[in-house]
Amino acid sequence: MTTSLNSPEYSQIIVGTMNWGSWGASLSTKEVSTRIEAAFKLGLTTFDHADIYGDYTTETAFGTGFKASGLSRESVQFISKCGIALANKSRGTVTNHYNYTYQYILNSVQRSLEELQTDYLDLLLLHRPSPLMDPIEIQQAIQTLLDKGYIKSFGLSNFTPSQTTIIQQKLKVSANQMEISLKASDPFFNGALDHCLMHQITPMAWAPLGGILSNKSLPLALEKAFEEMEKKYALTRDAILLAWLLKHPAAIHPVIGTTKVERYKNALSAMNIDFEIEDWFYLLAAFRGHDIP
Repeated sequence: MTTSLNSPEYSQIIVGTMNWGSWGASLSTKEVSTRIEAAFKLGLTTFDHADIYGDYTTETAFGTGFKASGLSRESVQFISKCGIALANKSRGTVTNHYNYTYQYILNSVQRSLEELQTDYLDLLLLHRPSPLMDPIEIQQAIQTLLDKGYIKSFGLSNFTPSQTTIIQQKLKVSANQMEISLKASDPFFNGALDHCLMHQITPMAWAPLGGILSNKSLPLALEKAFEEMEKKYALTRDAILLAWLLKHPAAIHPVIGTTKVERYKNALSAMNIDFEIEDWFYLLAAFRGHDIP
């Protein structure tokens, strides 16, 4: 489904890479390249990263795999995140923390560019809000990156509307990546998606399936709802959950973390379905175990 707010800069379905490396499937260079090519052929051209994925190793593996794919850099979009500093001996950190100092942001982006083997990021996100972040220092760092052409646009991840507003006073925020799913439905009701609509911010949903399908024994009401939706919309269950997200007028961009090409195809099918309003609330009620108030 496409809405008037759908961002032309990114594919509606974004391919997440967190599980491609040592935190998940530990894909080989050939396997990385194969999945990049398969996603690209389906029109999934946006790839989501973070510097910390695979304990700071997944971006390097992706960069090597992308080079092997032979695809042009201009035909795809790279998103990455920085700001979480994991305890890491090679980096000299002993405590997990957040760091949004000027030099840390610049150094993080420079490393990501080198590891992804690219000259620029299409979008840089601040990974999680820090209680110590200084909006002025962040603005100076991001402006430097924009001026140098190292990033094309800037956004946030896991920021509340009030935290986003603080950053917006100094910078244009083009995206906010947050947990949104049938299971994590708070953004639909707590003002987070309203804020995106109001300020033309592209919402991106991490964990869009909410881990629901890993439960081998679903509540009877939810099992019944899935069975009915499968017949009505001719979709797999993972596609149903994505189509449910895509119903929102803010044009949510789900970030799918699968490494299975078949799931890419399922995700693509969700884009062609316009969930009926009553079905949207029916699925929500089936998961919650009660109707809306």
